[in-house]
Amino acid sequence: MNHFMSLRHLFHTPMIAFATVARSPTVVARSVRTPFSRQIYQNAFRTSFERSIAGSRRGFQSSARTRRQAFNYNRFQGAQNIFYRWAARPTFYYEVGGGTFAVAGIYVYNLEPVPVSNRYRFRIIPYSWEAWMGQSMYQQTMQQFGRQLMPSSSREHRMVQRVLDRLIPHSGLAGEEWEVHVINDPMKNAFVIPGGKVFVFRGILDVAQGEDGLAAVLGHEIAHNVAHHAAERMSQGIPLMVLTGVLAVLGLDLYIGNQIVGLAFSLPGSRKQEAEADYIGLMMMAESCYDPHAAMGLWARMEQEEKGRVPPQFMSTHPSSHNRLEKIREWLPKAEEKQESNCGYLTGYASDFRSQIASQRW
Repeated sequence: MNHFMSLRHLFHTPMIAFATVARSPTVVARSVRTPFSRQIYQNAFRTSFERSIAGSRRGFQSSARTRRQAFNYNRFQGAQNIFYRWAARPTFYYEVGGGTFAVAGIYVYNLEPVPVSNRYRFRIIPYSWEAWMGQSMYQQTMQQFGRQLMPSSSREHRMVQRVLDRLIPHSGLAGEEWEVHVINDPMKNAFVIPGGKVFVFRGILDVAQGEDGLAAVLGHEIAHNVAHHAAERMSQGIPLMVLTGVLAVLGLDLYIGNQIVGLAFSLPGSRKQEAEADYIGLMMMAESCYDPHAAMGLWARMEQEEKGRVPPQFMSTHPSSHNRLEKIREWLPKAEEKQESNCGYLTGYASDFRSQIASQRW
């Protein structure tokens, strides 16, 4: 279970069409199954004796929590003492300087450009690890949603397959073993697991409103694989874990340290990846001869869907839909240029004709 919880952070699956706080298939399943109902039922029919036992248990748990806090305090106090003794060494500054130089060298050595966007990022986790974890998540996702998958003959599945077949040749990932899975659930969500495993909830098709809108959805999700964002997040986790440990040694509460590191580094990094996936996905759908303006309509509808349901942007793993709209508006001229160079005359009336055909198929 702990292993899968770590996967949740690596392969995001947001609640409202990948636009809000990232959520994994496990979280989605929990929201559908409402596991707290059974607990409420049991609490409602407890006897007074059971309640007294529960109260005693809570008291024991409270005292145990107090003992754990005392142990953690003593442990970090001991770590502080070790740090102070190290700082008193005459070679302290040389050791710190050498360590800093070594860490900086490792960081610079593992910098690389992201495909399409050319943003430089730190990545030390090999892609093979990313693929292995993707396969593990795929198996667990199939265990959760395997019974809800729509048949390949359904119009929903055929629609997703058509859009995917046009996007993949322009993704640079044609060698992956791509598979389409449409989940018969009204949730507005979609995600692509590394390795080419596509999962689309039926509810997102209503928001997409046609193949061009769906191309914006799938383009964004495929773009996460193009940029290998999962491997990047795993790589970023290493220095962030070290930073949290340093803050704890310096006396900062571990929980507060995690919150500070998250707000200062983890969440902004995640939002940067989401914006990057928007850009790569927009270029991909334009090269595939889909109308890039459909992405504007998609995020406008998403903005209406998520009103009052998402936290402020600085507390979220995703940019707000409003900010996404603004960025896409900036990128549209370049996307139109790509569409024109790849599709020629198809960018005019033929685009409207495609939309009409898609609506008839749907």
